[in-house]
Amino acid sequence: MIKASIVSVGNEVLAGKTVDTNAAHLSSELLSIGIPVVSSYVVRDEIDAIVRGLELASADADVVLTTGGLGPTDDDLTRQAFARFLGVELELRDELLERIEKFFAGRNYPMPERNKIQAYIPAGAKALANIGTAPGIMAESKSKIFVALPGVPMEMKQMFEESVLPELKRLASDQAMVVKKLKCFGAGESTIAGMLGTMMRRGRNPLINSTASSGIITLHIIATAEDNETAEQMVMEDEKTLRNTLGELVYGFGDQSLAEVVGEKLALQGKTLAVAESCTGGLLAKLLTDIPGSSKYFTYGWVTYSNQAKSSQLGVPAELIEEHGAVSEQVARAMAAGVRNKAGTDYAIGITGIAGPAGGSEQKPVGTVYIGIDSGNECDIKSCIFSGNRRFIRLRAAQTALNLLRLKLNI
Repeated sequence: MIKASIVSVGNEVLAGKTVDTNAAHLSSELLSIGIPVVSSYVVRDEIDAIVRGLELASADADVVLTTGGLGPTDDDLTRQAFARFLGVELELRDELLERIEKFFAGRNYPMPERNKIQAYIPAGAKALANIGTAPGIMAESKSKIFVALPGVPMEMKQMFEESVLPELKRLASDQAMVVKKLKCFGAGESTIAGMLGTMMRRGRNPLINSTASSGIITLHIIATAEDNETAEQMVMEDEKTLRNTLGELVYGFGDQSLAEVVGEKLALQGKTLAVAESCTGGLLAKLLTDIPGSSKYFTYGWVTYSNQAKSSQLGVPAELIEEHGAVSEQVARAMAAGVRNKAGTDYAIGITGIAGPAGGSEQKPVGTVYIGIDSGNECDIKSCIFSGNRRFIRLRAAQTALNLLRLKLNI
């Protein structure tokens, strides 16, 4: 199987000043044509470091892609490193110089002398056209392909799509890889791994990987075969087994969010929703309205942060808050019932809690959250204690509320 490795060049990436979105984009594009990325390196703007990155990457893979370091400044050293790695000299390409000069002339600006370096390409390599001034580089050495792409994301994406992807598709025509993602919520990564047992063993085909992010567990089913049809069938069989094993923990697939799935269910059933939030501060409403077309089912949202707002806006009795506290099962129930009555919706969610970092007690520590789901006939209450910082607690509370409504809509 043809494999790929990515080398990202740039001190700004190493320093955390620039997020390496290029590597993520390339990994996704390569996987879509059946070429897995088996390693990724980030190296500083020095010729020796770039050469070392190329050596490491070429030891891992058949295709090596670099991004960055093709500009005209002193710290843009990828072309020089490519030449050293390939054991050749840089040579001036007159046609490239002419194109760069025309680029500046078309903007009524004389070409800076330093841009001339961009017309130099390692001997024997192919220059790749760019919408900017920096040509890319493609070379073959020891039956492996090496490509240098610009660091500017827009330039990189267009160059890769037009000049590199067709060649890689041809190389990967005899292999197929199909990937499907299942999204889960309601159990931790280790719990899900325990439920799946040997299905997650290394070396299995399909391979099942898992990633966790803010409570969302994503299972990647990765099947490799000689053709797409066989790989697709392998993925479908595993998906069926995973769904049967995990049941309602699986809420969607691909890049679906909980809010998207809940919205689809509400729209399909012709139901409406309103929310009343305290500790989440409008985050639940934001997640819902991030989905295009959410006005079909989402009608109102209240952020009742103070006790007075809970009473005046939602009708929560002041004596109820006084007796049980603003963060309590009773108040969450009253908030959900109050917002549903006021909005006239089929469903309503009430959330109250302690997001921290202060405000907790021994009885109700930071992370304590109560969620009420009111459907008119009944109000389901969920009490939770989330760990983490303020941002994480608020996000987990909003996601848990969405998941509770999802489960209710499944009935």
